[in-house]
Amino acid sequence: MKVSKKANSLEASLTRKLFNMAQAYDDVIDFTLGDPDVQTDTGIKEAACDAIQSGKTRYSANAGLMELRKAICDCFYKEYGLKANPNTDVVVTVGGMESLYLAFLTLLDPKDEVIIISPHYVNYVQMIKMCEGVPVVINTFEDNDFQPTTEQILEKITDRTVAMVLNSPANPSGMELGSKLLDDIADIANKYNLVIFSDEVYKTILFDGKKHDSIITRDGMQDRTVLIDSISKRFAMTGYRLGYSIGPEDFIKNMIKMQENICACAPLPSQYAAIAAYKFHLDDTRICDVYEERRNYMVAAINNIPKLSCHKPDGTFYLFVNISETGLDCMEFANKLLEMEHVAVVPGITYGNIYKYYIRIAFTLDMDNLKKAIIRIENFIKNI
Repeated sequence: MKVSKKANSLEASLTRKLFNMAQAYDDVIDFTLGDPDVQTDTGIKEAACDAIQSGKTRYSANAGLMELRKAICDCFYKEYGLKANPNTDVVVTVGGMESLYLAFLTLLDPKDEVIIISPHYVNYVQMIKMCEGVPVVINTFEDNDFQPTTEQILEKITDRTVAMVLNSPANPSGMELGSKLLDDIADIANKYNLVIFSDEVYKTILFDGKKHDSIITRDGMQDRTVLIDSISKRFAMTGYRLGYSIGPEDFIKNMIKMQENICACAPLPSQYAAIAAYKFHLDDTRICDVYEERRNYMVAAINNIPKLSCHKPDGTFYLFVNISETGLDCMEFANKLLEMEHVAVVPGITYGNIYKYYIRIAFTLDMDNLKKAIIRIENFIKNI
């Protein structure tokens, strides 16, 4: 059967490849997926169940339930100090991933360029290619906390540049973009008429009392920013598959047209669960507190293992671990660690070709499993 050139051009992610390989071991400790193990709050679960039991299982408007859109806009005003119209400025989607895809699809014409900061979430590149755009990667480095410089960004701008993707705090580095850098990017976006796709799905998982900062709050940026968010990480609801975009009215209108032709609307029980989440659990710190404790333990433990090191991430539930002193590249390291100690991690090249001496660990497991994993990793380092 014929398969399109576009389909053939896409690559399966190493994250999923290692996840699938890990399933061969009964006692595996799996650090591959960014999938929270913390349980969704009972009240949110009950809202989803109530929706199903009461027959709220049909279609909603393509943009999502008005009650949910109002709740999202109320949250947006509370957290950003900005107003968004629930009738025109927000679309509810099947996870943050669909929001990203719809946004790229709405903006990009063939050969349009989109700047991405690397190490980057693996699906950015694939989605841009699916929409016939060209991903333009800025490589960042550990000695600068994986932050790009303003000069690096300016060097990548051409007459085909139409947008830039920001992910803060970032997967896989865990770093929050600095306020001065956001100021500079806002100036660049205004000068060169760029759209900013601001992926902020980890904004509530920030540690050490750090407050989230978004480019959308800068002068003029609400008119050229599409903010991407979801309930997945904030409320530990990955499987509910519900996200949203907030942006300028004309752009969102076109995203909604795309939505109609891709999946009609987000699942209705998930929308009712999200309403409960935003109305009653907006200020919960339970999930963040769990990950901050784990972050503190894992950073200290990894940095205590010879030949391994990692910086202390500002947020998320990831460590980007430097393995260069082991003499193994990331593929060798990940494969041997899984084979010898049954611990699954993601090779760094998943997030950019230059990161062959890094691995990503998702600490989405309880403390008992984290401690067992550290023992296994120590044994691995001793025996390679």
